Amino acid sequence: MADLKEARVPDIGHADVPVIEVLVKAGDRVEKEQSLITLESDKATMEVPAPFAGTVKEVKLKVGDEVSEGAVIALIEADGEAATPAPAADKAESAPEAAKPPAPAPAPAPAETRDKPAPMASQGVQPGNAAEGDAAPSARPPLDASIVMPGDAPYASPAIRAFARELGVDIQQVKGSGRGGRIQRDDVSAYVKHALASGARPTGGASASLGGLNLLPWPKVDFAKFGEIEEKPLSRIQKISGANLARNWAMIPHVTQHEDADITEQEAFRKKLGEENKDLKISPLVFQIKAVVAALKQFPQFNASLDESGEKLILKKYFHIGIAVDTPDGLVVPVIRDCDKKGLLELASDLAVISKKAREKKLGPAEMSGGCFSISSLGGIGGTYFTPIVNAPEVAILGVSKSAMKPVWNGKEFAPRLMLPLSLSYDHRVIDGALAARFASFLATQLGDIRRLLL
Repeated sequence: MADLKEARVPDIGHADVPVIEVLVKAGDRVEKEQSLITLESDKATMEVPAPFAGTVKEVKLKVGDEVSEGAVIALIEADGEAATPAPAADKAESAPEAAKPPAPAPAPAPAETRDKPAPMASQGVQPGNAAEGDAAPSARPPLDASIVMPGDAPYASPAIRAFARELGVDIQQVKGSGRGGRIQRDDVSAYVKHALASGARPTGGASASLGGLNLLPWPKVDFAKFGEIEEKPLSRIQKISGANLARNWAMIPHVTQHEDADITEQEAFRKKLGEENKDLKISPLVFQIKAVVAALKQFPQFNASLDESGEKLILKKYFHIGIAVDTPDGLVVPVIRDCDKKGLLELASDLAVISKKAREKKLGPAEMSGGCFSISSLGGIGGTYFTPIVNAPEVAILGVSKSAMKPVWNGKEFAPRLMLPLSLSYDHRVIDGALAARFASFLATQLGDIRRLLL
């Protein structure tokens, strides 16, 4: 008889992710890397593969369950290994009460570890597999977080630590609500929200402090007293992006420079290009991406980020552009890579693919990271100018509004021209007003003469 092993959820970068599909059942034969379940995070769906081949004996999860790293997916009878009983604690959960053999009463656990959960099998040793010559334990020992994370180190996955650094939070100040005191993503977000509401400083270095904002607490109102209401929960994307936006708006000194670009010739060329490539949508956004890349090359201070200390400027030699995509669940910003090496048609193809994946929530972590500069286009909706919020750790973002035909003086007369409103928000710690004005003017010139995009 083969060994009965646990298939567990690996590090997925999020906590409490819902199960939307169970792909196996008891009795199914699975191969290594075959998908067991499908999870849906705030930005993507992901399938969790089997870590080994074998036969499924019991499925521990169902659709609707919320899981984190280490959660048991299924018990699988692994191929080609010596027989070893399943962990006693899990057997006790699955066996009928009448089938349980009598067992001596266990010794009481020490007070400080009595309520702590058992360690995960993924941490190196399969529970229930005793070394040769040793007696097999009757149950898994309780988790002692001080062994896993010695001293005062916070108990959190690398993904959660990176998320905390991104928000400028000292993770040692965050209290974990997960298993064994593990810090989860929602714990970090809640810490930031509380800091913003109370005016506290989320200790993460001088550059990460909120500057001692003395904010009033959020008003508590019983809206039902005034009329009929309906409560609608925020989506996961809205919850997470809300904390990011609040952090960026509070911590980055925003200034917005407005400019108009004459895109009359560009629009005529775009329509002609679309007629020649009917199977590919050529949106104005691809021209904006090319113009932004040209401007970033001309003004490298915009293609930069402040380091965590706020004392060094990191200049980037690559050109990855984030594109804000409106989805039913909220705004996401996937990244198109190496835009300086791609032509208009290739960018149009990449834009179509990544926008579709964003709306279907199938973006991977690599497609959401590494951006140098973001573009938020409302041109298909309307409006004139707005103030987009800088997407940290970037130092600038371009907002694009709806183009409109306007009379423009050409030196002899007023002529109708298609004008595109641009709104450039920037981090005033890195970029001053004069540099921003030059950047915006250069960008408008690039958009106004498509021949310059070929230079």
